[in-house]
Amino acid sequence: MGTIVCQTCNETIAHFEDEKVTVLYGQCCTNCGSKSQENMKAHK
Repeated sequence: MGTIVCQTCNETIAHFEDEKVTVLYGQCCTNCGSKSQENMKAHK
């Protein structure tokens, strides 16, 4: 089982079938930058 995760906001984009466990990083949308900045502010 593999998972595609957004490298900016860490949300799961999709799952795919694979023989081994794999995590791939991509970008899910153009709003990711604002989401990650909000998350960083919330953790401070």
